[in-house]
Amino acid sequence: HVQLVESGGGSVQAGGSLRLSCAASGYAYDKICMAWFHQTPGKERERVASMYTSPISPLGIPFYANSVKGRFTISQDSSKNTVYLQMNNLKPEDTAMYYCAADIAACDYPDYWGQGTQVTVS
Repeated sequence: HVQLVESGGGSVQAGGSLRLSCAASGYAYDKICMAWFHQTPGKERERVASMYTSPISPLGIPFYANSVKGRFTISQDSSKNTVYLQMNNLKPEDTAMYYCAADIAACDYPDYWGQGTQVTVS
């Protein structure tokens, strides 16, 4: 059973940066998709970034939503079983609840979710 714990959200002014962390545990797969979604009230969760990872290193090319390309970076620290979302040049429209998610098959509809962390950009 995969467990995901996010941290790093908060409030920041437009143009600022935040780094979200997602500590993963409870799995032993050679390949797993790790993703970040965001959600605002009244809207569906939207995938903003994702990557396939192995216990050793990332696999393939990360996915980024068009709205965050060039500003957000997803990365992995295998030694800590942690995935990060570095968010730069934040905009007010990035304000949302951000969720870490994981799935052993695909990134589109993950089976496992964290509790979420709020990001507010003013």
